[in-house]
Amino acid sequence: MSSLLDSLNPAPRTDAIACAERAEIDRSLRAPVLLFFVSGIAWLLLGSLLGLLSAVKMSMPHFLDSADWLTFGRVRPAHLNTVIYGWASSVGIGVGIWLMGRLCRVALRHRGLLIAAGIIWNMGVAAGTIGILAGQSRSIEWLEFPGWATPVLFIAYALIGVWGVIMFRFRQPGHVYVSQWYLLAAFLWFPWLYATANVLLIWHPVQGSVVGAVNWWYGHNVLGLWFTPIGLASAYYMIPKVLGRPVHSYYLSMLGFWSLALFYSWNGMHHLIGGPFPAWMISASVVASVMMFIPVITVAINHHMTMRGHFDYLKWSPTLRFTVLGAMTYTAVSFQGSLMAIPSLNAITHFTDYTIGHAHLGLYGFFTMTMFGAMYYIVPRLVGWEWPSARMIRWHFWLSASGIALMFAALTLGGFLQGLELNDPEVSFITSVQIVAPFRVVRTFAGILLMAAHLVFAVLFIRMLLRHGERREGPTLLANPASPEVSTPAV
Repeated sequence: MSSLLDSLNPAPRTDAIACAERAEIDRSLRAPVLLFFVSGIAWLLLGSLLGLLSAVKMSMPHFLDSADWLTFGRVRPAHLNTVIYGWASSVGIGVGIWLMGRLCRVALRHRGLLIAAGIIWNMGVAAGTIGILAGQSRSIEWLEFPGWATPVLFIAYALIGVWGVIMFRFRQPGHVYVSQWYLLAAFLWFPWLYATANVLLIWHPVQGSVVGAVNWWYGHNVLGLWFTPIGLASAYYMIPKVLGRPVHSYYLSMLGFWSLALFYSWNGMHHLIGGPFPAWMISASVVASVMMFIPVITVAINHHMTMRGHFDYLKWSPTLRFTVLGAMTYTAVSFQGSLMAIPSLNAITHFTDYTIGHAHLGLYGFFTMTMFGAMYYIVPRLVGWEWPSARMIRWHFWLSASGIALMFAALTLGGFLQGLELNDPEVSFITSVQIVAPFRVVRTFAGILLMAAHLVFAVLFIRMLLRHGERREGPTLLANPASPEVSTPAV
């Protein structure tokens, strides 16, 4: 009798079962994902404060210089590491956990493993940050944490990587989505990168110029093989999910994935052009950087064609607004990175603020904006409550977008002029410093905008956790959608 009734009306029951399964998966993921989100936001606020302080010191070197632990040489690396490992890695792990659970279509396994990993990870970041501020920095960019702190992070991440493999092993049978490819690769690539760099640079350090090669290999590949796959996995999930339509081309997405895996690992050495390194190493990196046009253009086409005819959704969807801006920035920053590998341009931009602007655009304009978009989609499904204020979401978006745009413009233009002065033998070095000074003031103002954006988001997130405000029947939208059916929350 039951099978007869099912055959008469199968769709509603299938939809109801699928919705119930997703709700059960979200409930199982709630504790570990929120742990990484809460800790990530806390590190974002601290990292933003340290970054703003270091920006002020670029214009006023004597500001707060009476305290040793607030000198520029300590504040700047503390800012970098709290943002990279405290904010970006934490929120990336949280988004990756949620996406893996949803795409594997199974409830969370080994919750305690993830919670323990989250606690240990934050202990490692805290210990490393304190070590930097206490003057125990390793003076290796992106690896400034003292040697005794890095094993803690590695142990924590090893637990996360093991969990990711277990979840993928016990996934429901069926299609493997492109987001799963990116996530599983990121979960496996990062421990390889982090362990290799720590072995060669900290635990059993190599000598001479090899230090620079390993350092740039690590720094560049953390961006390309850790943060980039997580950001693209989120974009590939969120854009089709909010639109209610499939990705334009599965084959294009696979081409983008495998070309990224093939070419990006060779990147980084172009930052060493002119240094005491084998010519083949530099040339291979330059070629690989230019070949990155393939995965970048592939991803851009896929995202654009998926959005085609639906760009009006950007007016009302917080998730799409942040995610699409992040995806567009990925295209721009990747093109810029490939062009920077060309020796004629590299001769101008090397050792200038231009490179710093490029790094900010990648880690913030692409990755952070994409993570914000993912959190606007994920958190309501974990908390069972909608975002309490559309106005605060708009403030968050415009402060973030204007802040990173202003910072990128100031660092890029100032850095390019700085490079021209550095390459002119008739211009003194102090002149190159003076010409970039006004742009660093603009950079400080951009940092204030970003700090304000993060405070707005933190307050909004806390209100969300406390279920502040009236219960909404549908999702919190930025504007009234033209189509009535979009007021139904996507699951």
